[in-house]
Amino acid sequence: MTQTGHHLAQLNVGRLLAPTDDPRVAEFMGALDQVNGLGKRMPGFVWMMEGSGAPGSGNTENCIAGDPQFVANLTVWTDVASLEQFVWNTVHRQFYARRASWFEALDALHFVMWWVPQGHRPTLAEGLDRLEHLRAHGASAHAFGWDWLAEAALWKRRSCTAATELAQ
Repeated sequence: MTQTGHHLAQLNVGRLLAPTDDPRVAEFMGALDQVNGLGKRMPGFVWMMEGSGAPGSGNTENCIAGDPQFVANLTVWTDVASLEQFVWNTVHRQFYARRASWFEALDALHFVMWWVPQGHRPTLAEGLDRLEHLRAHGASAHAFGWDWLAEAALWKRRSCTAATELAQ
């Protein structure tokens, strides 16, 4: 499903259980630079929105509904396999498995992917539009999740794994 001349964009949004300086989210906030730094060094990484994952970072492009507890992570990868390697085969997987420790359960989809022309740097508004499209219309070439990608092999194996297994 990879598109020639395109890269894979992904947006993941969440709302922290507490303000960024609260001890309940301190472990997540303390690891953010490490996890984002690892992602930036991964083969296949292309680009990350400034302030990705950092609520209240002072970056006005990274603000959702004026709520400082919302986190938006927007990245671009060369292909599905590269993003999967980062998500499922690095320390990121442990933080993903523990997301309920730091984030509210959202009522709606909070993750979307789409293909962007090589060299394009999507905006948060663009990502939120794609997410809304996925919510309203389901998966399509315009906006999709892991399950829409035939080549998403790691997701298929990891998504049903119990959180306790992932933490080991």
